[in-house]
Order: sequence, then C-alpha cells, then structure tokens
Amino acid sequence: MAQLIFTLSDDTNDIKKKEVTPDGTLTVINAAHDAGVNITATCGERGRCRACRIKILSGQVPPPTMQDRIQLGEEEIRDNFRLACQTRVIGDANVLLAPPTEESGYQIMGSDLQATAAGLNLGSGISKYYIKAKAPVEEHHQTSDIEEVLSCLPKVVNRKLSLHILRQIPAVLRAKGGGMTVTTFNDEIIAIEADDTSEKKYGMAFDIGTTSIVGNLLDIDSGEQLATVGNVNPQAQFGGDLMSRIAYAMFDTKKLTALRSKALNAITGFIKEACETASIKPEQIHKVVIVGNTCMHHVFLGVDTTYVGLAPYAPVVRSSLVFHASELPLKGAPNAIVCFLPIVAGFVGADTIACILATKIYESDKKRALVDIGTNGEVVMGDKEELMACSAPAGPALEGAQIRHGMRGAVGAIEKVDIQNDVNCAVIGNAPAIGICGSGLIDAAAAMLKSSVMNPSGLLQADRRDNLPDSLSQRFSKTDDGKDQFTLVKKDDSGRDEDIVLTQNDIRQLQLAKGAIVSGIIMLQKVMEIADEELDELMLCGGFGNYISIQSAVDIKLLPKLPVQKITYVGNAAHLGAQMALLSEEERNRADVIAERINHVALATHPDFQEIFVEALKFG
Repeated sequence: MAQLIFTLSDDTNDIKKKEVTPDGTLTVINAAHDAGVNITATCGERGRCRACRIKILSGQVPPPTMQDRIQLGEEEIRDNFRLACQTRVIGDANVLLAPPTEESGYQIMGSDLQATAAGLNLGSGISKYYIKAKAPVEEHHQTSDIEEVLSCLPKVVNRKLSLHILRQIPAVLRAKGGGMTVTTFNDEIIAIEADDTSEKKYGMAFDIGTTSIVGNLLDIDSGEQLATVGNVNPQAQFGGDLMSRIAYAMFDTKKLTALRSKALNAITGFIKEACETASIKPEQIHKVVIVGNTCMHHVFLGVDTTYVGLAPYAPVVRSSLVFHASELPLKGAPNAIVCFLPIVAGFVGADTIACILATKIYESDKKRALVDIGTNGEVVMGDKEELMACSAPAGPALEGAQIRHGMRGAVGAIEKVDIQNDVNCAVIGNAPAIGICGSGLIDAAAAMLKSSVMNPSGLLQADRRDNLPDSLSQRFSKTDDGKDQFTLVKKDDSGRDEDIVLTQNDIRQLQLAKGAIVSGIIMLQKVMEIADEELDELMLCGGFGNYISIQSAVDIKLLPKLPVQKITYVGNAAHLGAQMALLSEEERNRADVIAERINHVALATHPDFQEIFVEALKFG
C-alpha cells in the first residue's frame, strides 16, 4: 500500500491522508475524490487544461506525460508540478493542491427584472388554510385523526394523502390544541404545520447551469424578491462541459450519485443561505421550480445520463415533472413541491423553455432569435407561427477552460482588450491580471484581428511582425512546444509570476466555440429561410452573453452582421422564466404547450452542417 498525503493549502495542518494500491492505473485525481478532496478537472480528466494542477512536495515523482508537458511547460515540470488527472500513483507522495489561479468574486448573474414585471397573472397554485381540528377523545369514537382534519377543510381539497403527510398528522393535531395550517398545491395537501402560518408563503426558483447555479427566494403571493443566491456549479470538478460530466458518470451509478450529491447539497446550502438572509424558516418554502439543461435536469433527479450522451441523444423524459421534496429528497425545503419544466430534446433543455417564457418569443409578430452563448449553447428562432431550436455546444473555452491563462469571470480576469499602438486591458476588480475570461477572449480576438496581429483565418501573424509597431511585434514569442503566442499583459504588470498570453491553440479553441454558436444561428436561418435583414431582433441571454461586447462579437463573426440596435441583452432569461413558473401556474402550464410547439433541428446530422461549420470558424 502507498500513502498519499493531500496538503490542501500552505497550512501544513490542512491535510487529508489516503492509503491506496499503486497498481499503475489509479490517478491522483481519482484517489483525491475517493478521499473527499475536491480537485477540479474542467476538461473532464482529459489533460486538456490546467485546472487539476498539483505539486508533488515529497515522495515518488512520476515522470511527466505528454499532456503535462503541453499544459505546464518544462519550468513547472522541473518544479514537480503535474496534472492530477494524468499522474499515476506509483508510491508514497505528499501532494499540494495548486490551482492555476485564485478566482474570487466570480460574477453570477441572476435576474434583475422582477417576474411580476413580465405581465404574468399571479397564481402559484399554493393555498394555505388555518383550521382548528379536534383530536378524538372518546374511546368509542367512530372517527380518525385524518377524518377530523379533513372535516375542517374546504371540499375542494383532495382527500387523498401521501404517506409523509399521514405520518405527521398525530403529532401536529395535538401540538397546539388542534390549531394547524394545511398547505395545498393545486388542491393536494403537501404540508401541515402546527400553529397559524397561513400568511407565510414562499418559494424558490433555481437555474442550474453547467457553469453556475443561481436562485431566488420570492414571496409567492406578491412576487417580491427576498434574496438572491448563487455560485459556481460544484459539479465542475468532474468536467467543465456536459459531455465531460456525462462521460464521467457513464455506466457508473456511483459516479452519477457523486454528481447528484454535489447539486443537491449546493441547492440545500443555497436555500439555507436565502432563508437566513430573509429571516424565514426553510419549512415555509412550499414551491420550488428548477430549470437546467437536459444533463443537469437528469443528474439532479438521479436519472441515468448515459444515453443522453450517445446518438441519438435521447432524454429519458421530456414532460414537465412534479415531486414532493421528500421524494428527491430535497432536505433544504422539506415542505415544498418541486417542479421541473419540460425538455425539448437531448441538448435543448428546460432552461431554454424558461428563456422562451421570459422573452415571449412564442407570441411575437416579428422574426426573433434567442441565443444562449455558453458551455451548452442553444439557439431559438421564430415567431408566434413557428419556433425552431437547436443545441450549439460551444464547450468550456468561453468559461476559461482549455485556454492557457483562461479563467472564469472573476476578480483578476481580463474582460476587455483594446489594441492601438499597444495593448490595453481592462481587468475585473481593477486588480492585476491573473488570466482572461470569455468576454476578454472575444474582445482580444477582435482587437488582434483589427490590428493585424491575427489574420481572418485565426493565424497569429508572427512571421509578419515587422509590419507592426515595435510595441506589438515584441509581444510575440514561442510556447515550449514551438508554437506562436502573443502577450497581453507582461510579467511585471501581471498578478502572477509570468506573462499573460494568448497562444495559437487558445485562438483555435475560441474558433471551435464560436463555430458551434454561429453554425446554430446560420442553420436555423437556413432551415427557416430567414435572411439577416429579415431578422428583427437577436437576443443574447445567459450570464456570459450579458458581458460580451456586441461589436466585438459581430467583428469576429460570432454574431450575424446586424445593426447593433437589433442585438439586445436580456440577462439571465432562464432564471426569470423559472421565477415566472414559480409565481404562475398559468406560465408553468404554458411551458408544456411551448415544448410541444418547438421543432428541434439536429445540427450534426444535417447535410449542410460540415460546410456551415467550416465557414463559421473564420473570423473574417
């Protein structure tokens, strides 16, 4: 047996130990996860990013792999840095967790717009009745506890009780002299509480994204937002994109359970945080609406995602679903009903339906498009007569994965780039730059294209540096494997002990991401026969889409060449749609109708896809 010591920080007391068998197959990251140590593998343990970087402090140091050399470089390898996903356990070792950047203040976008402003009719389906029932007192009585309770309720209330309600009745009936509050959802009893809580009706709406989770606590009678919570999706440690997480859990129920536990625990923690902020009890939350892409939806329910990741990419279920919290179990809101909006197809999920609800594209007289630019991108196009949707999986590059100095939109991330005679970068938090996020990546590409640092095919113009000002030509250099790279922020000005660069591979990763999004837009335009000039509005939704420069996105052909006034930000529309479904059963039912209306277009199997995709890779 070999002993692995995981040193979690520079504090030598902050350690975890794990005894393992060094059989030549076990990787450090697998051993870490078994020991309860979270090491993020954004690329899905394929050695294509630096997220799982570790430093071997002592013990046996395995020889570097090819992926170690590509991602880390010779200097870090000499300092005993390795990728945890590629490093095999060969004996005793002390391993220091060494993430590439310290990301703080990560930007999580909720919905600034109140759901009540969306013109919906309030009616959550939640009703509360305060009653006073009498417990049987005579030995010869001919009634039961349940009969006494039901006799005090309106006849509209369904008399059929679930087992978890049945088990609570004896204690609640006798706790406050028979005074109790009975809560119903669409006339079915979902909770009973001792005392009068009839005025306390709350709910939560969650958007579980691939990258982040955001939730809102609302008063479901008034629609008032009481608290907003959110953070990075903790499942990211198992992969930055959907396919990585599907591959992780494929044909392995234990790994599916691990993914699910991350989401359940995160939601439970967010509920607790929101309740503490608003000074309410979690037991007073009676309705929860959850939206997310198909993978996130299935994982949260503990449904096998294997066949979502294999052709023909079929979801296990498409219809809307309703469960009591006790069935999941969602312990953070024990008295709640939990609602899931319907799914369109394998990679067009309930979050897309929520976006459609929020933007009302389903009732528009004009031709409109809805584009979610993100890890799992989606495109919806149409009007009140016809709606089409497709999945445009951009992958995690726009969230910083597989980019040499990529990071999420957090403090220290380059978010804007301007190149004139020299390079000027704007950094989130006005801090020294430690990396570049997706909006900065798009801005940088546009600026490099305009300044001839890069040509329209995406090739860095190092061989033509003599045509550039000295301030720019001097920023070209070579990676350890001899490829070109361009410095955005020099070592002396950065927040880390090296230049912040964009490599040729970084540009290629951006091209692949943009190619997926553009292909989705062009394909729907082609199928629906909508020319650029016939498109009345293109809406950018999601956290990422809200932060990018529209002009830069148009310049690199990430978006169609439309007048800028036709391209609008709509923020986190999925989260807004979830709130609308929370507050209004009319909207939640509308989601089912919309899902049935949408025609799904499978990009990869369309005969024109390859031609469209190749063209979409070009920046100019």
